[in-house]
Amino acid sequence: MGEASADVVTLDLLRAARETVRTSPLGVVRTPTISCSQTALPLSVSCEVHIKLENLQRTSFKIRGVANQFARRPRGGHFVTMSAGNYGKSFAYALKHYGSKGKVVMPETAPESRSVLIESFGAEVERVPTSGLMTAVQRCVREENMTFLHSYDDLDLIAGHALGMELLEEVPGPDVVVVCCGGGGLLAGVAAAIKLSGCHNTRIYGVEPEGACTMFTSFRENKPVWMEAKSVASGLAPPSARLPYELCRRFVERIVLVSDEELKDAVSSLYKAGLVVEPSGSAAFAAVVNGKIPDLDGKKVVCILSGGNIGKDELANFPG
Repeated sequence: MGEASADVVTLDLLRAARETVRTSPLGVVRTPTISCSQTALPLSVSCEVHIKLENLQRTSFKIRGVANQFARRPRGGHFVTMSAGNYGKSFAYALKHYGSKGKVVMPETAPESRSVLIESFGAEVERVPTSGLMTAVQRCVREENMTFLHSYDDLDLIAGHALGMELLEEVPGPDVVVVCCGGGGLLAGVAAAIKLSGCHNTRIYGVEPEGACTMFTSFRENKPVWMEAKSVASGLAPPSARLPYELCRRFVERIVLVSDEELKDAVSSLYKAGLVVEPSGSAAFAAVVNGKIPDLDGKKVVCILSGGNIGKDELANFPG
């Protein structure tokens, strides 16, 4: 699946994946989309902003892609993946449900609380330097005969992330859609679903932290790049991705960057309004409120809050 080309991502493929996710035994939730005017969020932008609350999703927003992946893999398998938290959490939940075994290779920069949470589902966790993630995965494949499930550069995963169709039913004809970008699986799936559904004039933006700007740099260099990344948004700091890059180049307007301070402020603002969102998941909101997205006046904007994977220990580090 990892060698699939962007050309195989069709509307029929995405519709089939959506039905697989909808009927998955993992209990994927259709999360609500609400207008910011219905919240206490302090917005000073002159546009109509809607937020898709994927932070309320079961385990994490990654469960959509995981549901589609596991539906196409044999039950009782022995799997390995790499993740900073969100995918690992959904992966571990799916392992338990399907009676499979597995290991999550995590970067040492990921909060310890996320490792504990993943282990609570019965998955094994191995923490390594970010530069050694793929080496550790390859060792598991070679020495333990495990099957690698990619946490973002995978056709089944990206197709499962095509919640763009769901979003269009809730907010028809958006002018702008803003999505966080780590490995790019969510951004690629959302963008492909929206554009292939006929919304050719909708502008789609990906958002990365300044210290983890892999897709931004890939756009600039016209090829997927590998780079070390460091950011408070640990979920948005993967090294590189090929298929998401191809799809994002085809369907995404631009990648914009936010600072760690802007991410921290976004987490705090959302929390004060009653929304628990991790730094990675707040990136799209941070971009909108800090003027990183051009030409928003009078526009209908959708912002995806993509992760609530944050513990009390982490929340204590954000401004009150």
